[in-house]
This record gives sequence, C-alpha cells and structure tokens, in this order.
Amino acid sequence: MENLTIDWNTIKCVVLDLGGVLIDIDYQATEDAFVTLGLVDFKERYSQLQQTTLFDDYEKGQISAQHFINKVLDFCPQGTSANKVVSAWNAMLGEFPVEKIELLERLKNRFPLYMLSNTNDLHIVGVNAAWKRATTKEMSAFFNGIFLSFEIGKRKPDAETFLWTAKQTGFTPDEILFVDDSPQHIKGAQSIGMQTFYYKDAASFYQLFS
Repeated sequence: MENLTIDWNTIKCVVLDLGGVLIDIDYQATEDAFVTLGLVDFKERYSQLQQTTLFDDYEKGQISAQHFINKVLDFCPQGTSANKVVSAWNAMLGEFPVEKIELLERLKNRFPLYMLSNTNDLHIVGVNAAWKRATTKEMSAFFNGIFLSFEIGKRKPDAETFLWTAKQTGFTPDEILFVDDSPQHIKGAQSIGMQTFYYKDAASFYQLFS
C-alpha cells in the first residue's frame, strides 16, 4: 500500500494505532508459545477461531476474558491451565521504544493526540506493564482520548468506528491524520475521508513528524 500525500495545512488532529505503531508486536512469539504448550497446529486452529466471531466479540467487549480463554482451551492439550493460555496470548506484546515516547512528548504539543486500538482486556494489562517500564508518566498525559475497542464496543476497520472517533475528537474526518500498520484499517479510515499514513517501519514514522 502506497501512502497518499498529506495536506499538513489542514491537519488539526492525529489518531494513532497502538499495536505495531507505538508498542512492538511479535505475532510469531504467540504462535511459538502456543506450540510450546502443545498446540502444534496453532496456525490452523487460530484460523478456525478467526472464522468465528470469537475475536471480534472479544475485542468489542461482548464476551468475557474467561469465555475467550475457555474457547481457546478447547483447542489446547488436556491439562493446559488458563494462566498458560494468558501467558501465550500476551507473548506477542513487546516494549514501547523510548524514541516513540519522546515523539509522543513532542507531538502532544503540536496536535491533539488520540489513540484508537483494537485490543482486549487481557492484552491491555500487558500493554500497561510495558508502558510503565518505558516511562513514569501516565499514558493519559499524552493523549486527549484513548479509544480501546473492548471499551467502546467498536473496532477497526468498520466505517462506523472511524465516524465515531471523528465525532469524539470534534474535528471533521479530513482534518484528522490516522496512522496504522494494517492496510484494511487504513482503507476504513479513508472511506470516511480521513487522511492516513500507513506505518511500514519506524524510520518512515519518525520522518513523517520530523
């Protein structure tokens, strides 16, 4: 996906994704963790689960963490504990690079900053722990609003989610710059008129705001 030209003269607000943009994510680590638990066909099982509404419902906060864990346990070897499932599920979560915290510090003085993330209540515990390892400042000190799918009951790439987000910011979609590392989310934002930046690597992300 190629990035479109951004009209900086019209940008009044920036909305950032969380996973893969701000915090490092390693999906392979979760796959490896489940394989270690004995779920050797994790990719196939994961695909099966994705074809149901399990992940969508969980990320929208429509089912509990316990329900989600129980569904995943159905695919795991007998005797696997819930704690081991949670640990494997959170294995993908990395760290917040110091450079990105420093960038947020600069950006919040230039634009109203918002976060829009598809996430769940198990992952957010690990995210908050990683944040505390990166800085002593509260995450809320950097953002005018933090919109997490499991709390707002909406997820990307639904157009409704981006329309709702724009309304919360008080800006029109064309005044918002949305940054995400998933092509389908970029297309969702573009569908309502947001300006977008497709995150491919950290270097181009830093260059964007230089």
